[in-house]
Amino acid sequence: MLQVRASPAFLPSTSPLSPSSSGQAPPFLGRTQRSGGLVAAAAASPRRAPRRPVMAAAGAAPAAKLEDADALIDSVETFIFDCDGVIWKGDKLIDGGKRLVFVTNNSTKSRKQYGKKFETLGLSVDEEEIFASSFAAAAYLQSIDFPKDKKVYVIGEEGILKELELAGFQHLGGPTDGDKKIELKPGFYMEHDKDVGAVVVGFDRYFNYYKVQYGTLCIRENPGCLFLATNRDAVTHLTDAQEWAGGGSMVGAILGSTKQEPLVVGKPSTFMMDYLAKKFGITTSQICMVGDRLDTDILFGQNGGCKTLLVLSGVTSLETLQSPDNSIQPDFYTNQISDFLTLKAATV
Repeated sequence: MLQVRASPAFLPSTSPLSPSSSGQAPPFLGRTQRSGGLVAAAAASPRRAPRRPVMAAAGAAPAAKLEDADALIDSVETFIFDCDGVIWKGDKLIDGGKRLVFVTNNSTKSRKQYGKKFETLGLSVDEEEIFASSFAAAAYLQSIDFPKDKKVYVIGEEGILKELELAGFQHLGGPTDGDKKIELKPGFYMEHDKDVGAVVVGFDRYFNYYKVQYGTLCIRENPGCLFLATNRDAVTHLTDAQEWAGGGSMVGAILGSTKQEPLVVGKPSTFMMDYLAKKFGITTSQICMVGDRLDTDILFGQNGGCKTLLVLSGVTSLETLQSPDNSIQPDFYTNQISDFLTLKAATV
């Protein structure tokens, strides 16, 4: 996921940006990309624990179809965009996505690796403009002054390992544990590292029983060991052909064996939102969250006190949005992000 500010060079406003809470208009949070694009921003973490998600109240006013992009753009200073299901599905751009610069909440890659993915899609993004949940996990540990003599056990992929290394944290686990097996014979006792002070769980295509047991032992037997999750998404977009089981399935396995709730650093926790508002002096009422998931993207924006725009190009269908059983209603919805740009272009 990436915090993104609308560039006045490409998305002109009829009124000046509102001043930030510091009394000055915050600087642009990234460098301009190609014509018709937005400006991206990197983010880290505040030195406090993320607020727990607040569920949306029942009977919320139904979402309005976005008709006036100008009004929405003029009403906020900053846009926060999800990536999977908004800009791409798997490795395929959604129509109109190449005009925007985003990163994802997916933890499988580091910021540098996501920069390379953008290049393959014809987008130029600086590493400092990228904020993935792999980075958020490392940033959170930094924010709480996690001891450098402690280790982090990773149930996840290379992105988390690389961000932990950059932050100076010792780690073990990750993809290399994907080939490890447990020989369940009489009297077998599984050892684990007593210096592990945190277990970070993210999406993991190499998930296995060894990792479940190792992470469980660390959390249950190492005093004060933290249980962090990059996100609890039920599904993800590995390809554009179908939905796949998401990181929430890995997190759920560890929750089931430890009976402990994880501290989530990704959406819908407001960890990233709090940091953005604090670091750049932007009030959350001047932010619009754009995403395709009601229970993560839209709830993330609502938890942070932001405006919200749902795109129907990913997980959520119009039928789901308008279902009487759905209590999470964004401020606006549109079919896909290119519709947002089309509406804006029509007024320029």
